[in-house]
Amino acid sequence: MSAHSVEDIKRASAGLRGSLLESLADPVTGALREDDQILIKYHGSYQQDDRDLREERRVAKLEPAYSFMIRTRTPGGVLAPSQWLDLDRVASTYAERGLRITTRQAVQFHGVIKRELKATMKAINAALVDTLAACGDVNRNVAVAANPLVSAAHATVYAQAAALSEHLLPNTRAYYEIWLDEERVAGGDPAAEPIYGSTYLPRKFKIGFAIPPLNDVDVFAQDLGFVAHLDGEVLTGYTVLVGGGMGSTHGDAETYPRLADPLGFITPEQLIPVATAVVTAQRDLGNRAVRKHARLKYTIDRIGLDVFRSEVEARSGITLAPPKPLAFEHNGDRFGWVEGEDGRAHLTLRITAGRVQDGDAGLWQTGLRAIAQALLDAGEGEFRLTPNQNLVIAGLSPTARATVDALVTTYGLDHFRRATPLALNALACVALPTCALAMAEAERYLPALLDRVESALDRHGLRDADIHLRISGCPNGCSRPFLGEIALVGKAPGRYNLMLGADHRGARLNALYRENVDEAQILAALEPLIADYAKQRRDGERFGDFLVRRGVVAPKPGPIPLVLE
Repeated sequence: MSAHSVEDIKRASAGLRGSLLESLADPVTGALREDDQILIKYHGSYQQDDRDLREERRVAKLEPAYSFMIRTRTPGGVLAPSQWLDLDRVASTYAERGLRITTRQAVQFHGVIKRELKATMKAINAALVDTLAACGDVNRNVAVAANPLVSAAHATVYAQAAALSEHLLPNTRAYYEIWLDEERVAGGDPAAEPIYGSTYLPRKFKIGFAIPPLNDVDVFAQDLGFVAHLDGEVLTGYTVLVGGGMGSTHGDAETYPRLADPLGFITPEQLIPVATAVVTAQRDLGNRAVRKHARLKYTIDRIGLDVFRSEVEARSGITLAPPKPLAFEHNGDRFGWVEGEDGRAHLTLRITAGRVQDGDAGLWQTGLRAIAQALLDAGEGEFRLTPNQNLVIAGLSPTARATVDALVTTYGLDHFRRATPLALNALACVALPTCALAMAEAERYLPALLDRVESALDRHGLRDADIHLRISGCPNGCSRPFLGEIALVGKAPGRYNLMLGADHRGARLNALYRENVDEAQILAALEPLIADYAKQRRDGERFGDFLVRRGVVAPKPGPIPLVLE
């Protein structure tokens, strides 16, 4: 990587422009210049290479097989059928392995080569979707409770989340100049950013909106969380949470996952000024000297929650009311059909690891293309990506419901009807072969891991046990592994840290149970715990709660007093 610090690169970038145009035009290499590899993240893309081919290409004296991941900015994961079809065409034309639904309700494309990067960006924007600020040291895609369920208040919360996302976008026109050929205006300050400043935030920043009783966004894992309080169908306000985050570094006790703390209660009208105050406080107070200590969670732990609250109140001009009690039931998705009060139906489909492609598990890309086309022809419905890597086909009339039901069966998309609860709720990050940070497999390993753990559950009569399993290729935690009742965190090829004991509401972190173990050791460790659970669990007791009660692990308590059954 460049000898320049990330802060230096941002400061000298002329509003995130850098030398990206020159890098893109260089035909000699499939890579960008080193500083531009940092800057392109703010445009929604990461440079990667195929790690499966690294050694083969090294021996052949070829440069790595460089390509780019592109991530959309889709607040709340809402897409019209026409947009889904457009993004499907992007995947079919430019990317590898179809589309992928992320844990932040975005669409990712993998394997885009440099000479097609600009054309891909243009095609995404032609779908009225953009990628600006989907990565980088800025507020990223805003996560919102995905399933419409039965409340009109969901639409209000989504609208506020979308407005906040727009408010927190960088002001720079670099994105539009580089990817969409907008002419640069002479004069003016290319780096004028009233919210972010010339060096943006110290690190990435994540916002999530939850609507109890579901915590499908894992709101306690967000830098900034808003928990909606409803009076019937009226949104009365939000409990504000700050300081959540999953990332850590193996062997470094000064880095750690953390659950967000309650900061206070606000009315809907106070949302944007309070959110802006939180972001600018982190901009000015966050650690810019050590990047692994630069997330908001470390800022709060360094200066204290009370000091941070005072800072937010001073910047916003708003005195926060005391936070309200929260009542969450679980942090997974609700699969199958649900109906809203307006008679419209919503179908949540299970998509393993969020990967939408045709294969033995179903004709996912073809089938969802057919569903999108049918909804477009009917003039109704929308696609909602969930923070658990699944997909909701939402807002359907009885006629459209029947059509979608038939297409789901035709293309084998009814995995949710056959899958165990373990498989329905499992999460996995991309990991190998494309993620540069991955230490072990995740997405590619998940099906085999599920088979083996399901076999153990079968042996003890627990096939229908609703256990949340998560796997991450590294401790950065994109699959939110530290909130899994069972979680594997990559340590080395084929080896993981086994984490146990999170709760099913996303309100308690798990704890290390076995360090640096392989599959055989993982299964050997789980077998007696599953056997004990089958024999000694209480009525309705979840696996993570059982492990804590029995003293198998002793996780650090989270903000439990605010989370009521």
